[in-house]
Parts: sequence; structure tokens; C-alpha cells
Amino acid sequence: MNIMSSTLLHLSGLTTSQAKPDVGAFTEPANPVDGLLAEEEKKNPFLAALGDRVRALRARRGMTRKAVALAADVSERHLANLEYGLGNASILVLLQVAGALQCSLGEIIGDVTTSSPEWLLIRELLEQRDETTLQRVRVVIGEMLGTGGGNAAHSPRVALIGLRGAGKSTLGQMLADDLGFPFVELSREIEKFAGCSIAEIQALYGMNAYRRYERRALEEAIQIYPEAVIAIPGGLVSDAATFNQLLAHCTTVWLHADPEDHMKRVTAQGDLRPMAASREAMEDLKGILTGRAAFYSKAQFKLDTSALPLALTFLALREIVRKVLQLPA
Repeated sequence: MNIMSSTLLHLSGLTTSQAKPDVGAFTEPANPVDGLLAEEEKKNPFLAALGDRVRALRARRGMTRKAVALAADVSERHLANLEYGLGNASILVLLQVAGALQCSLGEIIGDVTTSSPEWLLIRELLEQRDETTLQRVRVVIGEMLGTGGGNAAHSPRVALIGLRGAGKSTLGQMLADDLGFPFVELSREIEKFAGCSIAEIQALYGMNAYRRYERRALEEAIQIYPEAVIAIPGGLVSDAATFNQLLAHCTTVWLHADPEDHMKRVTAQGDLRPMAASREAMEDLKGILTGRAAFYSKAQFKLDTSALPLALTFLALREIVRKVLQLPA
């Protein structure tokens, strides 16, 4: 057994004899009901926290459990056991799940900041700081490294972020017409780069390739358009580097709605992405909203598109943008 595996086993409270080298290494109860109750009572805290992190990462990426299971090449039941801390996942399962979620194994384990003395020293400085302080530190670091990270002040590139069904396309086109700016659907720009639809990109090349196209499309939009209204795909906030670019070069507005309105609008468009093929579509949608809310909230402005009719919602958005750009009302 290598050092990494030994360390993981030590952290999780497992012995070598309990570890399984095969990919499907989970402890399953003989009696589904009695065994599940017993497992709930004796959950290992490390495994429970591990499952919470996997579930949160999946929600942030906007992926159903079935989609992650397929991408990781593990069974959906094994992934469910992992998420609920009911099984002892092997290191191979964790590596595959990390790959499917596009994150490091360290992020799943929850200890990426122990990789070097500098990480440890930086972490110690940042621990117990409030969100406002951490945001200031992030902006300063971005400026120092030349990667951005802070909100662009009064940028005439207006980026609308939020989950699918928030009204980005409808309100974005209306706002662009009002301002006399180009309207850019970043999803369409991604498809131009790839030469195929977003669904085909993800099916043929995977989510990592999609994220690369997404970043390239945003970079080009920033370069080409000094003024524009840009509708941003809902999952872009999952990629920290791309989201930093967005915050650094655009005035950002988070359009949000009630989960029921999100679902109705998406259904009316004839599209259930990213909840397709899920029997628990509403719960998946709520999970995605919860997982991304902290990222969406980094936008400079926030507008509830469920509170008012479309015409009044547009007037509220128009007022926000014209005020920040110092344009006549």
C-alpha cells in the first residue's frame, strides 16, 4: 500500500484489512433496512464529511448523481453510498469521482492547503476571517498576480449571471436594445468555437473540454466587445479562473428567481437542462441553486426576476445598469 493510501486509511479510521483495492469497494449491509439504520448510527465522521463535500461539489457543478456516476465509471448506488457516508470508498473511486467533478483529490479529501509550508502559513493567516475580509484579500491577490478577481467598476460590459430560467436571454436582449449595445449569448459563442451544440460538446468531449471552450469564448468576448450585454451560462461560476475573469472585466448582475419559476421557464423552453433524465428534477434544481448561490452572490448587483412582471423587472434592471454606467435614465 502506498503512502497516500495509508494516510487516507489512517484519516478515515480504517485498517488495512478493511480497505478494498477494487473500484467498487463499499461495505453494504446484509439487510437493507436494519443495516441502513445501523450504518446511520455509526457513521464515521470523516466519511460523513467526505460525502457532504462530494454532494456539494456535485451541486456546484450542476450535475445529477447519475451524470457523475457515468462520468466516474462507478455505479449510481456506490456514488450514493459515498455521498451519504455509508461505505468505505477506495482511493480509486475517489480519484474517479474527483475526475468527474473536475477537482483535485485534495479538494474532496478537504485538505488541499497542507501541500506545502507556504500553503499552511497562508491558510493560518486566512482562517477565521469573515467573507468581506477574504474578498478583499482575493482582489488584492488577483491584482498582484495580474489575474483580476475583483468586480470591474463601471464596465460597459454587462454580464448577467444566474441559473437557466432566470431570464438572462429575455432581459439581456431587452437591455441591449435599450442601451444600443451588442447582445452576446455566450452559449452560442461556445458552440461556434466547437462547431457543434453544447450537448454534443459534453457528450463527445466531456465537461473539461466544455469548460475550455467556455473560457475561450469569454476571453474573446471581452477582447472584441468594449460595450455589450452578455448572457452567461449558469455553470460558468463553477470554474474559478473563468469566473475571476468575468468579475474583473464586467459589471455583473445576478438574476435569480424562485425554484418553481426556474422550472416553469425552462420547461416552457422545451429544455430540462441541467435536470434532464432526473426523477427528482425540482430537488436537483434546488441543490444546484444552493451550491452556486455563494458564487452568484459575488456579482455587484442582484435582481429578483420572480418578484415583478417582466416589464417592471426590465425597468428595475435598466435603472441598475444605467445608474452604474452613469447614463441618463
